[in-house]
Amino acid sequence: MKEKLKQLELFLKSSSFDRGIRIGFGIAVPLTVLHLLGYFQYAPAVVVGTFLNAPGDIPGSTKRKVNAILVSIGLTMLITAIILFSKPFLPLLLVALAIITFAVSLLSVYGFRASLVSFSGLLAMIIAIAIQKETAYDILFQVALMGVGGLWYLVVSFIFQKLAPVKDQNQLLSDTLLLIGEYLKIRTKLLTKKTKRDEHLKQSLVLQHLINEKQETLRETLLTARKRSGRSHYEEKQLLILLSSINIFELIEAKHLDYKMIDAIFGEHKEFLKASKNLSKIMGNHLIRLSELLIQKDKIPNKDSLLSALAEANLSIKNYLDTVKLPEAREGALVLKNLYDYQELLLQEIRVIRRVMANVKETSKVSLKREDSSQFLTLQEYRLHVLVQNFSLDSTIFRHSLRLTIAIVFAYLLGFLFDIQNTYWILLTVIVIMRPSYGLTKERSKDRIIGTLIGAAIAIGIVLLTQNVVVYAVLAFVSLVFAFALIQQNYKFAASLITISIIFVYSFINPNAFVVIQYRVIDTIIGATIAVVANYLLLPSWEVNNLKQVLLNALKMNKEYLLATQELYQDPSKHKLSYSLARKEAFLAMSNLNTSFQRLTQDPKSKQKEFQLIYEIVTLSQTMVSAIASIGNFISNHQTTPASIEFNVLIKKIANTLQMSFDSFDDTQIKKKVAKETAEDAEEKLLGKYQQLSNLRDENIRLGHTELDTETLHGLQEAYLIANHMTWLKSLSENLQKATERYRSTIVET
Repeated sequence: MKEKLKQLELFLKSSSFDRGIRIGFGIAVPLTVLHLLGYFQYAPAVVVGTFLNAPGDIPGSTKRKVNAILVSIGLTMLITAIILFSKPFLPLLLVALAIITFAVSLLSVYGFRASLVSFSGLLAMIIAIAIQKETAYDILFQVALMGVGGLWYLVVSFIFQKLAPVKDQNQLLSDTLLLIGEYLKIRTKLLTKKTKRDEHLKQSLVLQHLINEKQETLRETLLTARKRSGRSHYEEKQLLILLSSINIFELIEAKHLDYKMIDAIFGEHKEFLKASKNLSKIMGNHLIRLSELLIQKDKIPNKDSLLSALAEANLSIKNYLDTVKLPEAREGALVLKNLYDYQELLLQEIRVIRRVMANVKETSKVSLKREDSSQFLTLQEYRLHVLVQNFSLDSTIFRHSLRLTIAIVFAYLLGFLFDIQNTYWILLTVIVIMRPSYGLTKERSKDRIIGTLIGAAIAIGIVLLTQNVVVYAVLAFVSLVFAFALIQQNYKFAASLITISIIFVYSFINPNAFVVIQYRVIDTIIGATIAVVANYLLLPSWEVNNLKQVLLNALKMNKEYLLATQELYQDPSKHKLSYSLARKEAFLAMSNLNTSFQRLTQDPKSKQKEFQLIYEIVTLSQTMVSAIASIGNFISNHQTTPASIEFNVLIKKIANTLQMSFDSFDDTQIKKKVAKETAEDAEEKLLGKYQQLSNLRDENIRLGHTELDTETLHGLQEAYLIANHMTWLKSLSENLQKATERYRSTIVET
């Protein structure tokens, strides 16, 4: 019960619920004011304008939010006027529906915010079909009042932002820490759960994308605000938390270990990994708790459990050495030591977040220069050439726009020919459910139908219990607020609440609520069926055919990240910024590849060509990013020796192998080779350097010099990590090349 109450509190304090209240307030005020002034007949148009222009109000920079709402207002007014003037003439209306649907849905090429403005435009088109206005004066007056409603919502959004200026950022930070905490716990399970590694790895791919998505929005919000007007003290704190969350994410990524090697080293001694696993689990739970406190504003939890677990992890290294004995224990001890160092760094970042949240004065300032910070922003281009580039059947959005256009025109003609009472409900279901990918459309269709049935059942129960219109009004309003609050978190539940709200609104117009419920359910099923069938049959966009460009970008960014890490090894102070930028781009490219793979898993089994091969490529690419991050992380946090010639030879070999993988998609590929003998010789020399240091340490122990100084320890750690990771990366790149060549021959060329 206590946990459920906590979750309820977190929801009621969330920015999602705040957004629901914002829309509810925006709708309730004009209804109330115009009723009191005796102009209630104008209220519906104003409310429609308010409702239509809410979707573009999402977290991000204030400038982009305002621009999105203003564009949305203009677009919805124009579309409403066109549809209302076209309605008396069926051929003209069909042409208008087709052109508007295609053109407006194509705006989604400009990113997520643009897709929400596009949705507002499509929604305006559907609502205009439901509106009955005959004369030009009535139409223009309706459009003007909708414009007033849109501007009113912009004012409401501004007021709410002033009342709670950091709510969206806090929610995003909270979501990010929650996801990272879950991600850390999932990655920890990979260490010892040998039989469930594939399952946990797939879960981690989903979390990776969500984390990258949240961090990108936070970068836009916090760094753009900083560029515009400098930072307030609170924004400084938020930026510190963001930077620490990015560092934690990279650290977790850097510890995607060679699990086969771990299994081979520890074999019968897996119990010595339990302390490290327990520490990561405690840190993951601590991050989750900190994420909750960003919303709850409660007391920071005690850090004793963290420090105790860290001490246990350190002690496990000694216990391992005492049990297995040197020199046999050296390799395992170095693995445990590297793992411990990584977890110690994780704990440092968690403690930074703790100090920031506790308002500790000594917390370090953010030293990122303004000109540097702007390089970390991935800004959406809004130029015409982006639209032109997507004007092709190769574009997923273009195919979706054509598919949606055909589905909308077909749905309208179906309603017209069979004289369906509320055709616009079918159209509404189509635009709400239909997505570029078949899997997501099918999932939303299922959720929409189930949600509608649940909502209808609840509405029937309430209608049977009471015939009170005041109860209907209250329930319609409350369910609408909660629907908007939940639409991103639980679409099925939101669909139930929207159904309840619509049924009770219509109950004011038509006292026979059962007729309304019946039509609502039937129209939803018809609309969902049209959406799913259209996605399957009309210019289907199977993810296996869209994967090539995403994969090419991941290979390119992997190579650039590898070369940036080489530069970091040469001169850490000079190349820190370029390394961080390359890391960000590699992580984003991997996130996009993971997302593409997730969409592939939602497609019908018959359309998932070479699923195992694609999964192999995704996991190899992911492992490469993590292995590179591990080297970069070690260089960033340790005093290292100069990069050896052998290291540079292997970097060149791995980079060329990645380039060959990239080129394998072209018929005119140019293979730049590093002699096999040269690479193998470099590999042997790197391993030989570690062996030399290891032998020297054995000799010192034999002579009685058992104390291990920090310099020797770091030298052993560096030699071991560089030798093993470079060998690992070379093997991964060669396997990736073989896999991409098989991919080209089985998928691209067929």
